[in-house]
Amino acid sequence: MSTIYQLLNEYAESHQNKTNKVIHWICVPLIILSLLGILDLIQFPDGGFLGVNSWAMVVFLLAIGYYFYLTPRLGIAMVVILRAMVWLVEEINKSPELITGVPHLYFWIGIFVLAWIGQFVGHKFEGKKPSFFKDLQFLLIGPLWLLSFIYQKLKIKY
Repeated sequence: MSTIYQLLNEYAESHQNKTNKVIHWICVPLIILSLLGILDLIQFPDGGFLGVNSWAMVVFLLAIGYYFYLTPRLGIAMVVILRAMVWLVEEINKSPELITGVPHLYFWIGIFVLAWIGQFVGHKFEGKKPSFFKDLQFLLIGPLWLLSFIYQKLKIKY
């Protein structure tokens, strides 16, 4: 298994263009949020078990396990970020109707599709394929790559 530094460096190779980076700062969080939004709509019967009441929580726990395996320091921040996202989608999905009048599923799918279109536009500017074409694990590295910039700015080791 590669180290977190190797994975982040390899991910960075196809993310050098300034426009692509800006697009990633917008689209990566939207992809995560919308995916969690879709998965939160798939609730487990009888309220789930130990707070795991939807597929959103299952994905949250699996992702956190992977992040802690790679780097506990970034994993801690991802717990906070992902848990906040899960809370947000739970609150949105609880509402009987969105302001737009669009059903929740279509709302989340729309955000998901638009964010992925944005990602591919960013890579068109970059002139390189997205990293996950080489290795699917890079779908999980993107959020850590963004978070690593915040850690570097704050001079926190990861």
